[in-house]
Amino acid sequence: MLEPSNNDELPPIPGKRYFTIGEVSDLCAVKPHVLRYWEQEFAQLKPVKRRGNRRYYQRQDVLMIRQIRSLLYDQGFTIGGARNRLSGDEVKDDNTQYRQIVRQMVAELEEVLEVLKK
Repeated sequence: MLEPSNNDELPPIPGKRYFTIGEVSDLCAVKPHVLRYWEQEFAQLKPVKRRGNRRYYQRQDVLMIRQIRSLLYDQGFTIGGARNRLSGDEVKDDNTQYRQIVRQMVAELEEVLEVLKK
């Protein structure tokens, strides 16, 4: 199971369309040079590149990075093992990404509730 124990401590993902590498670094607790390295190692990570090769990540990229981070840091997978796990058939059967999205939406709804209470 890809359930990340540490991802509960990560900040909620804001409701933006694109994120810079610095923002993603803060959201996923991973340094920017690690993100650039992971782009080379994981085919699933393909941020949009704009002027001057600036990277812009989307929400699904941030979720994928959190999943990779969990596999590597929390569950002790190697890069190759994490790559196989993410590209294998197990991912299709795994509900982890959906759970992350649901957790994120719950956090966002709680924020909205707090604003409405004021």
